[in-house]
Amino acid sequence: MNDELDPSLDLCDHVHQLLSAAPEGLSEYDLIQQLKMRHCTHIPNLPLTDQLVLFRTHFLVFNALYRLRDRLWAAQSNYLQISALNSQLLPYQSGSAELSEHDPLRDYYLDMSQLRDTDEQDVARLLSSFWSRMKGGEEQQAALQLFELSDSAQALTPTLIKHRYRQLVSLHHPDRGGSTERLQSINKAMEILERYYGRS
Repeated sequence: MNDELDPSLDLCDHVHQLLSAAPEGLSEYDLIQQLKMRHCTHIPNLPLTDQLVLFRTHFLVFNALYRLRDRLWAAQSNYLQISALNSQLLPYQSGSAELSEHDPLRDYYLDMSQLRDTDEQDVARLLSSFWSRMKGGEEQQAALQLFELSDSAQALTPTLIKHRYRQLVSLHHPDRGGSTERLQSINKAMEILERYYGRS
């Protein structure tokens, strides 16, 4: 693959090229790093340590992912599974109800006013309000979703949860381009899961 992406192409096309070259899928972090390495002009070329830059970069990438998923589905060529930890092109299967169901996340990321109207204070509020809204079983489910273990076929043991925690910390550590806020969310989720599943 070329070191530089064609500047005349849309971010959606760039994401499609990168995912096509990675059949096992790419995490959001890897996708952003590859876009930056290939000098993609559609995302901010700034450190992700700034909350607002991180939010805008994340929003633009997820906007492109959802637009790409719609495009591929309409062309009956692929199904795009979207996740911060691994977005992956899968074979198209007709008759799947997945895209016909209402998806609030899709609505959010395809609404460009969310990008325009969100400032630094809004980003800080979004991050701090997430856990404060969760109570009881809701916080357990939210923590499992953050760890992408809510639909795990494996038994949820303290060892498995600790292993997932280490993976996420490594992926989102500020020293590797992640954000302090995301790391705090991961730590908070781990505290919650330790209450339900114990320590390894």
